[in-house]
Amino acid sequence: MRNIKLTIEYDGTHFHGWQIQDLKQRTVQGEIKKSLKKVFKKDITLYGSGRTDSGVHAIHQVANFKIESYLDHTEILRAINASLPEDISILKAEEANENFHAQFDAKNKTYCYSILNRPARSAMHRDYSYYFPVKLNLKAMRQEAKALVGKKDFKSFRATPPANTKEKNTIRTIKSVTIKKRGDFVLVEIMANGFLHKMVRNIVGTLIAIGAGHKRSGHIREILRAKNRSFAGKTAHPKGLCLVKVNY
Repeated sequence: MRNIKLTIEYDGTHFHGWQIQDLKQRTVQGEIKKSLKKVFKKDITLYGSGRTDSGVHAIHQVANFKIESYLDHTEILRAINASLPEDISILKAEEANENFHAQFDAKNKTYCYSILNRPARSAMHRDYSYYFPVKLNLKAMRQEAKALVGKKDFKSFRATPPANTKEKNTIRTIKSVTIKKRGDFVLVEIMANGFLHKMVRNIVGTLIAIGAGHKRSGHIREILRAKNRSFAGKTAHPKGLCLVKVNY
């Protein structure tokens, strides 16, 4: 039995997230499973590194599946992509250790949130960034973001998880938070050993409020101590969020 590791890119605009929850809803996992069934003529279990919500994108999602097949990696890559919709692409198919698991073996993940920070909205980037016309104070955002780094209880930044999610432990370790200015865009990049439901978007919504001058210095420390979602800022729109790296 071979264990095949996939590196996947997708535009999440028209998906109800990564994971299959309702067969009537279009999901990334569901579309890839359909393609695998066409290629291998059987239902195949596909494990992803983690969920992404509706509207969230990925340039480096990872998944794996097990199969008995004589097709080489190039043939598997071409065959899967041939029957996938245009908003999903398998970038790489490779042989993995028989015990490799895309979710359980992941050491950390990096998400990047794109904020278009200028007076005029964009026609070209409307599906891949959040438009915020008020100039953001990046110095204040970076200063407050320091309080997020380390092993902490991020309960205040967790949205109510889906009913089928057993997410009781709210302790996570954020390795780094980087806030960069690139042209008209402010990019918030967060690396952690794992993320709670909508955690990145809740953090970004809070940082935007700080950058806009709506929250005072020390606000994030207060939020963390409160362990209460109502203390954090609004949830940022999903279209600005992208999974950019999964490390093993």
